Amino acid sequence: MAAKRVFEAWKGSNKFIFGGRLIFGPDAKSLIFTLLLIIVPVIIFSVFVGRHLLHQFPLHNAGYAILVLAVVFNIYVLILLFLTSSRDPGIIPRNLHPPEEEVHYESSVTVDIGGRQTPSLQFPRSKEVMVNGHPVKVKYCDTCMLYRPPRCSHCSICNNCVERFDHHCPWVGQCIGVRNYRYFFMFISSATILCIYVFSFSAFYIKVLLDHEGTVWNAIKESPASLVLMIYCFISLWFVGGLTGFHLYLISTNQTTYENFRYRSDDRINVYDQGCLNNFLEVFCTQVKPSRNNFRAFVQEEVPRPPPPVIAREPEQELGGDTRSKVQNDLDIGEDLLKISQRRNIEEIYEDIQSRGSNGPLHNTSDIDSVLDSGRAPTIQSEARHSSRGSWEIGQESLANSNVSERSAVILKEIEQEIRASSNVNERSAVVSKEIGPEIHASSNVSERSAVVSKEIVQEIRASSNVSERSTVVSKEIVQEILASSNVSERSAVVSKEVHQ
Repeated sequence: MAAKRVFEAWKGSNKFIFGGRLIFGPDAKSLIFTLLLIIVPVIIFSVFVGRHLLHQFPLHNAGYAILVLAVVFNIYVLILLFLTSSRDPGIIPRNLHPPEEEVHYESSVTVDIGGRQTPSLQFPRSKEVMVNGHPVKVKYCDTCMLYRPPRCSHCSICNNCVERFDHHCPWVGQCIGVRNYRYFFMFISSATILCIYVFSFSAFYIKVLLDHEGTVWNAIKESPASLVLMIYCFISLWFVGGLTGFHLYLISTNQTTYENFRYRSDDRINVYDQGCLNNFLEVFCTQVKPSRNNFRAFVQEEVPRPPPPVIAREPEQELGGDTRSKVQNDLDIGEDLLKISQRRNIEEIYEDIQSRGSNGPLHNTSDIDSVLDSGRAPTIQSEARHSSRGSWEIGQESLANSNVSERSAVILKEIEQEIRASSNVNERSAVVSKEIGPEIHASSNVSERSAVVSKEIVQEIRASSNVSERSTVVSKEIVQEILASSNVSERSAVVSKEVHQ
């Protein structure tokens, strides 16, 4: 596959013609409309006005100068338009990666496991540079992956960072930057002069016709093109003339259109202003900067990036002075227990001893003698740390002095002690399970007892409700008896009255 050229792999929105020799903006089609606005009025002027002015002056050839000057000046304006729209405005090449010299690491994120700190990537979004003795803040462009130089801005239409960005002009279809601002100003100022020129000689021709025809209406009827040109040039002067005056002010104060609109309300010191004369000299009398891009060059293969910086951390020490982390020790202990559980008989153990004595690194004999003299078995954790801490020194001593048979006997004793320790652990777990068993059984009895008690409470509640219902019935019967006794007493009173009568 043939290598691509830079303009073929360009990531911006620009359009290239003639093999990358000319570069335009993405809205380059607007140039057609701009060309028509410039060329058509001059053609109308040459045909309908300038041709009739060839013999209107005392000098017979003076009229030809008017026509030739209009055409030549029109060509000059078109050349300035071409220089403005077809050249690199000052595009800053993109970076393939962020600037690594600006990246730094800070231990700002803390991980809970082990209490260690993990470095986090810190990338400043802006930084300050000195311009004429004043600090100026420059921002980082995420698209181009670079810090924009002072007065540089990213054009959203062309999708490029442009040095000394003024604005994106849709009439020329290109950004206006450090490499084409001079031609842009000369283009709009020349277009202003051309409008004045056409307007003036169109009005002069109306004056000539007025002298011959006698009235303005007859003069306009004789040359309506002159009136159309006058109206067109008058309207155009408001645009290109006003734009020329505005940029004269910007040049005199050494500002860009972007800076003027963006920082108009801020009370900022213009650190680029060098005085009116020096500002004009900077725009018109300095050499145009060469382009930073070679659009016809072949794309270079990406240079492999150096590895990221490794942050050295001090080893973490435990309470016992061991430089190994607790997690690694636990893993080593687990591996040792797994190997012990897989050994079935003394023959496998003896083979393992022989393989260790003949091939693997041996333990330090001085440490083993101290263990045997103490008369107590070392724990699994101390054995694991011992083996890992002195593996290299043990290997050196074993190659010089060790006897394989004596070493095998010592290792056999150590393994037997480890097996005893693991069996003690198993017995301890069995005792604990037995102790826990009665407690679990007792807790189950308590739960059953609580269930029985709850049932008895429910029954008592029900009995109490029955008693309350029975008391209600009895109270009703007592009330009835009281009523009956009252009736009897009334009846006896009546009878006693009858007896007396």
